[in-house]
Amino acid sequence: MFIQTEATPNPATLKFLPGRAVLGEADAIEFRDQTESEGSPLAARLFDIDGVTGVFLGSDFISVTKGDGEWQHMKPAILGAIMEHYLSGEAMTEGDPAQYDGVNESYAPEDEETVKTIKELLDTRVRPAVAQDGGDITFQGYRDGVVYLHMRGACAGCPSSTATLRHGIENLLRHFIPEVQEVRPT
Repeated sequence: MFIQTEATPNPATLKFLPGRAVLGEADAIEFRDQTESEGSPLAARLFDIDGVTGVFLGSDFISVTKGDGEWQHMKPAILGAIMEHYLSGEAMTEGDPAQYDGVNESYAPEDEETVKTIKELLDTRVRPAVAQDGGDITFQGYRDGVVYLHMRGACAGCPSSTATLRHGIENLLRHFIPEVQEVRPT
């Protein structure tokens, strides 16, 4: 098994490409600490490695975020844990992947059409691009012209995330939806 590694715009996060499906069609899942990883044998294995502070499972990639520690020391252990997981034949997650979602969307019923357009733009133009960088951005809410988005994986804590929100996503949404005035992270 050959696992590729890619840098992300977030220096604290590396993207691992096992060359096989990770979650497939299921939505991405983020684990921010050891206690959240109970339902994922792979995430639990990765959190057993000193310095791992976050695990993000995408359709065909795994993003790992570190705290203290150097990638040159951590990377071999992470590659070993991923390979060991695939060889074990265990599932990526136990139960329904939706249980890890934690999405509580908030918007007024009269804004449903606007929200539908926002979600469509996020799904077709934004999420595929940020997945290339090892992360994800999900819709959280819309109120008074403000779109609230949740950044996950490599996007969370990324130094360029503010620029991505302001100059990229906000401009895109404002272009297609004049009612949108601002985009904020949650």
